[in-house]
Amino acid sequence: MIKSVLEHIGGVGIYGVLSICIFFAFFGGVLLWAARLKQSHLKSVSTLPLEDSTPDNPSETSKPN
Repeated sequence: MIKSVLEHIGGVGIYGVLSICIFFAFFGGVLLWAARLKQSHLKSVSTLPLEDSTPDNPSETSKPN
């Protein structure tokens, strides 16, 4: 059924080519963006999960017994 519907739509073949081109353009853009990141920025961001920080809510701190 879907095949017969798609056969009657004119120019449906271009949608596949267009979607692949959009995908590769986006993928290439992300690769270029990632390649242009500064090493200092990457190093500072990579240590964020390891940094100690105080909680925003004071009630979350551990209270001595």
